[in-house]
Amino acid sequence: MELREFIAFLDQCFATDRYAASEQGGIYWPAKEKADDLFIKRIGLALEPWPGIYEWIVEKHLDVLWLHRPWKLEIERVSHNVSVLYHHLPFDETLTMGYNLRLAQTLKMSNPEEIGYKQTVDLPRRAIGMLGQTPMADVIDWSQMVEGVFGGYDQVHQGSQPGIGRIAIVGAMNEALIREAADRGAGLYLTGEYRKSAQTAVEETGISVIAVGHRRSEEWGLRALADLLREQREGVVVYCPNIMS
Repeated sequence: MELREFIAFLDQCFATDRYAASEQGGIYWPAKEKADDLFIKRIGLALEPWPGIYEWIVEKHLDVLWLHRPWKLEIERVSHNVSVLYHHLPFDETLTMGYNLRLAQTLKMSNPEEIGYKQTVDLPRRAIGMLGQTPMADVIDWSQMVEGVFGGYDQVHQGSQPGIGRIAIVGAMNEALIREAADRGAGLYLTGEYRKSAQTAVEETGISVIAVGHRRSEEWGLRALADLLREQREGVVVYCPNIMS
């Protein structure tokens, strides 16, 4: 796969044309010794730099490094042969808590519907969440399922519905979104961070809430991105700090 092909793949995956130019991501640092039409095979994915990332890049013989938050990368310590790419907001809205079709599939959600929107002037609006039907389960079963998928959760609020067969997954939590989710039949609101400012709406609607934790949702998204690359780009070797190929 050529570097330009990889960039185009990510642009399509994250639908970056919905974002302002300053939010689209893309090339953070170009390789000085490779043109963008050269073949790449070994890709590293990480949420952000860590102290050992420079040795890791060398150890894995990476052609490209993708980061969610590249800001603290000491670029002078990265080989001139390695291009660095990044996507911040597009990754969050596509592969963490939001309108995330891979997550919908994982949680057996059918017919996802949009809920909540963001929009940049003169650009298409972007859904920040989804609602859909799921197999019937109580909040304890849902808590166990969430723990299995994400490796844990931060907080659970048990609502008044004994059985839950319709859920909302949203990348924000406020009174308006809680009420809309409940009005549209959701018995569970799955989000990243629990916001106390929405507590009145939670209590009045009787909806259950599970806050996964932003970091856990990012880690899930990173694994999902790695899987997507392996599925759709044959011959590419993908490395993550905790996902070795």
